[in-house]
Amino acid sequence: MRLLKAEELFRKVLEGGSKKQGRLLGLDVGSKYVGLAVSDPQNKIALPLSVLGRTKTNINLMADDFKTLVKKYSLEGLIVGYPFNLQGQSSPDAIQVSLLVGELSKIEKLDDLGYTYWDENFTSKCVEALLNPLKLNDPVETKTMADKFAAVCILQGYLDNMNRAMRSTDDCKE
Repeated sequence: MRLLKAEELFRKVLEGGSKKQGRLLGLDVGSKYVGLAVSDPQNKIALPLSVLGRTKTNINLMADDFKTLVKKYSLEGLIVGYPFNLQGQSSPDAIQVSLLVGELSKIEKLDDLGYTYWDENFTSKCVEALLNPLKLNDPVETKTMADKFAAVCILQGYLDNMNRAMRSTDDCKE
């Protein structure tokens, strides 16, 4: 896996070397679960996908799951939620994110995939606003939904920002 700047990854995905434009996978990394969201084929909308369980011993299985998703959805990159503090520095929760990315990189199963970090601040507020009206009673279902939708919020924030930046660049060229 290669760390790329946010704009560089988005351009790579849009320009794509393959016949079909690639898509992006959003990750909300926690100590026990990783919430996943996938972009639509036009990279405009983030859609909830699933949640992967995370333990110290299942990193190979997770890498295999990611590899399957890469093929199934023509993924070109990962947008990894990163908990910056309000001053833009890493927060203590960032250790979980760094560990996962480091472990996935060591395994070398996803070498041709780019990734970038995206600020996940306020995603819990976004998810609360989405899920509160549903009045979910099952704690497991609530946690699963929260993780998926946190990934949606991370990926949607990235897509909105990158698409806006691309429109601004295109407007300047005219």
